[in-house]
Amino acid sequence: MNKDEFERFLKDRYIKESDWYDRESIKNHGRYRFFQWAAIILSSLTPVLILIGIDWIRWVAVGTGVLVAISTAALKTFKYQENWINYRTTCETLKKEINFYKAGIQGYENVKDKEALFVERVESLISRENTLWLITREKEEAAKRS
Repeated sequence: MNKDEFERFLKDRYIKESDWYDRESIKNHGRYRFFQWAAIILSSLTPVLILIGIDWIRWVAVGTGVLVAISTAALKTFKYQENWINYRTTCETLKKEINFYKAGIQGYENVKDKEALFVERVESLISRENTLWLITREKEEAAKRS
């Protein structure tokens, strides 16, 4: 692999993928925290509202109960925590790989074509994440059919 091809791979594939995993990790982390905190706060508030005993406040309590159910269902359905962890792990592993390449360690010491090895390892990491995602979705679909 020549230098131009490698630079193109870095720009068109590695950086884009690394940035995507970073953005998606941040997005899923934020959603996870939002729904988790919503469930905690609203579930704590609901019994207090019920105890107040005023009719219209009881209806507010019903609303908070519904929002707790929606928050917990969103956490389970959309798997924000699992996605956040998987995407962050992949992003950090990709960052680590470029550091190994630059430092010439972890298999890059005595290899003839460091760039080809880097491309192979990066593609393997991305493929592993894609395969994990696919397997997870297939298990979910199979569970729905059961």
